[in-house]
Amino acid sequence: MSLSVIDAAHHSQLLNFERTILAKQAQIEAWFRAQWRKHRAPFYGSVDIRNSGYKLASIDMNLFPGGFNNLNPNFLPLASIAAIDAVERACPEAHSVLLIPENHTRNTFYLQNVYALFCILRHAGMQVRIGTINPDITESTVFTTANGDHITLEPVQRQGNRLYLADGFNPCLILLNNDLSGGVPDILHNLEQALLPPLKAGWTTRRKSTHFHAYNQVAAEFARLIDIDEWTINPFYEVCSGMDFSTHEGENHLAEAVERVLQRIQQKYDQMGITDRPFVIVKADAGTYGMGVMTVHSADDVRGLNRKKRNKMAKVKEGLAVTEVIVQEGIYTYETLHNAVAEPVVYMMDRFVIGGFYRVHEDRGPDENLNAVGMHFIPLQQNIASVNSDIVGEEVKSKRVFEQWENLGITVADNANQANDCENIRLYVYGVLARLSLLAAAIELENMPD
Repeated sequence: MSLSVIDAAHHSQLLNFERTILAKQAQIEAWFRAQWRKHRAPFYGSVDIRNSGYKLASIDMNLFPGGFNNLNPNFLPLASIAAIDAVERACPEAHSVLLIPENHTRNTFYLQNVYALFCILRHAGMQVRIGTINPDITESTVFTTANGDHITLEPVQRQGNRLYLADGFNPCLILLNNDLSGGVPDILHNLEQALLPPLKAGWTTRRKSTHFHAYNQVAAEFARLIDIDEWTINPFYEVCSGMDFSTHEGENHLAEAVERVLQRIQQKYDQMGITDRPFVIVKADAGTYGMGVMTVHSADDVRGLNRKKRNKMAKVKEGLAVTEVIVQEGIYTYETLHNAVAEPVVYMMDRFVIGGFYRVHEDRGPDENLNAVGMHFIPLQQNIASVNSDIVGEEVKSKRVFEQWENLGITVADNANQANDCENIRLYVYGVLARLSLLAAAIELENMPD
């Protein structure tokens, strides 16, 4: 059983939210279908979700997800069918994919993710090769993943406006699993092959605040659709620029933003009768891997930071200096697995949910960032046999499969305490929230210049 436990004090609030979502399920799915006719979903993505019972919202949207190895392997048929749909949208005649991962090769768990993504694409009927733009790899090289699988990384070459491999492999589609934190290498510019996600989705240009600006639009419309308070699915935030943590520059500006957001949270807590202590998460406006993140309970927490905290916040992945941060409303996570704090992470391809896992941390509290050293992952174990029992091969129509997947096989039974129903309902709600972030990402990318 992989369903997390939420403490009794907040369980009734969560149940009320889940009932609201279920009661509006038909409207929600019709609304999503209409949105996807207007907006093109990113190729893939993952969403971190926090659940305090009284508030259940996404807090981060990753457009270059790196945890496919943490998904339940039973979800592979769903992921592969979603991949077919995503690839065909990018390149209708596509039959070959060049997968370009991050440059780091010592992280065997990341390499396991590359292997899992490779398998998803291969099971989708694609010819898949793994190319690398790492200048240190000059010939075809075999690496061993965390689970003992093997992948071959081959140096990418460019001729004209196309990418090739040494033996003439000429892919239809280039799929990046590299978030471009270190910048966009020249070899990727102005390609005639389909390149996904687009270069503008990388952290060289993308900002979390831009995503949440788009999410504000999506959350407001969705809240009106199902008649809920938008705040229950949307965290407050502000952006601070001109920061230099190494010299304390911008600290007062940051402290003022922290104070404003904390005051807004407290006002909402007072209105809702919530007794929790407000907090915010200060994090780099660009970047991932849980770097450049700290929990803050008062404006004084960001004044006169000690050297250790300043060093932690000053740089993120690839050693990039942090000059802009987002001050985001903190959401307590009152979910636990095996008595450890947990948060769900949902994975999507195209517009479809393909699975997810719980990020679990035994040494962190409900107000802390769980994406940190010491975390581990527990795959969501939803019984897909009951959802997709008629999948017998790749010839199954994706529309039929995903109509079932979107509903997660839910039947509103008389006995609301049945464990499977509870799990299905919770996962459906996670999927709704994740798709809201995916839709926001679609709008975000549309509004970014090419």
